Amino acid sequence: MEFKTNIAYRKDKLKLLLSTLIKYENEITLALYNDFKKSEFESVITETSYVISDLKHTIKNIDKWAKPKKVLPSLLNFPSSDYILSEPYGKVLVISPWNYPFQLALCPLIAAVSAGNQVVLKPSELTSNTSKIISKIVAEVFDKDHVKVIEGNAEVSTKLLSQRWDYIFFTGSVAVGKVVAKAAAEFLTPVTLELGGKNPCIIDEDCNVQVTAKRIVWGKFLNAGQTCIAPDYLLVHTDVKSKIVEALKEEIALAYGENPEISPDFPRIVNEKNFNRLSDFLNNEKVLFGGKTNNADYYIAPTLLDESQLDSLVMKDEIFGPILPIISYKNETEIEQIISNYEKPLSLYVFSNRINWAKEIVKKYSFGGGCINDTIVHFSNNRLPFGGVGNSGIGAYHGKLNFDIFSHKKAIVNKKTWLDLPFRYAPYKNKIQFIKKMMRWF
Repeated sequence: MEFKTNIAYRKDKLKLLLSTLIKYENEITLALYNDFKKSEFESVITETSYVISDLKHTIKNIDKWAKPKKVLPSLLNFPSSDYILSEPYGKVLVISPWNYPFQLALCPLIAAVSAGNQVVLKPSELTSNTSKIISKIVAEVFDKDHVKVIEGNAEVSTKLLSQRWDYIFFTGSVAVGKVVAKAAAEFLTPVTLELGGKNPCIIDEDCNVQVTAKRIVWGKFLNAGQTCIAPDYLLVHTDVKSKIVEALKEEIALAYGENPEISPDFPRIVNEKNFNRLSDFLNNEKVLFGGKTNNADYYIAPTLLDESQLDSLVMKDEIFGPILPIISYKNETEIEQIISNYEKPLSLYVFSNRINWAKEIVKKYSFGGGCINDTIVHFSNNRLPFGGVGNSGIGAYHGKLNFDIFSHKKAIVNKKTWLDLPFRYAPYKNKIQFIKKMMRWF
């Protein structure tokens, strides 16, 4: 199996994948539109161009990433040359979600291939059009014993998880992540779990109101809110709440028009089950803006809710849709009381002109990653790790971490024979002081 050890082979396959993705880009964007009316712009910026950029970065750097990494030897091992070898885990299972069905399938696949693994990819059955084009591309580029796509429903995923794998990479909900982790534990299989959570967005009284609103509207309603790192709820200082609400309304209208239902830029909810789940969130809530739904088209308008209670349905779990509760606070104690009510989130955002205060906020709370004075853009920098903590996930990837996460780091000491220091060998009489000094040198 040449892909295990031959870096040039892997690189050639990735180059072929690149040209194939470019060839089928229009078909990919059409598939995304047919799955949930995702606009061409959103498909390009969050799916195809993101994957192509990631692929180009991998091709450019794979030789460097795969090289043995020399490390300083210890005094105990003198004389020696010590280094780390990156070897593939072996057979890898990638289970991808429906919300970014192309990007979140292809990026882990690219990473696993770059590290020399065999890959089975299970894309989401909820976005069947995208899954079909992925299957077509993979079959055109890779041999079946190298990379294979298996389509199907949750029963197929269950059967796949019952098999023995060398590594499992899963992106999806916390509930299913626990199922994956339990299945992996049966064989002590290492996992990466990219999950989610209730991502807080804190708005200080000293902020740029209009810029804050614009960036929140973009981050929240991109992909109709079906984004694991989207702001889940706003914590707004009571002194600026009314200004923020009005600015959010203005920015929604500027982005999607007076009637977002006819906007070509606003996607739909992926299926009836998720539409019904989100529609139920609107019951017994005070709607400040939006709230319109259309079951025939799985449409839910960009919606702002006023002062949702922490025990309400909308505040119990991750929303994952175009509904944004707005909760006011007066002081930091109230912020802490609300955030501590939930598990560690995947992301946290804070908007403030008091940068030192904002920096203290991001230090104080545990979360996967986030931004000061923006939303979701930390995902776009491949020099930043992306992953959760606690309930929001295990492991991080992006950039070089893509290669590293699918590689076992094998430690090697190449001990020389031209000198063999006697102090480590028995008998140990009169050697204790010397060994203490030598091993505690640093």
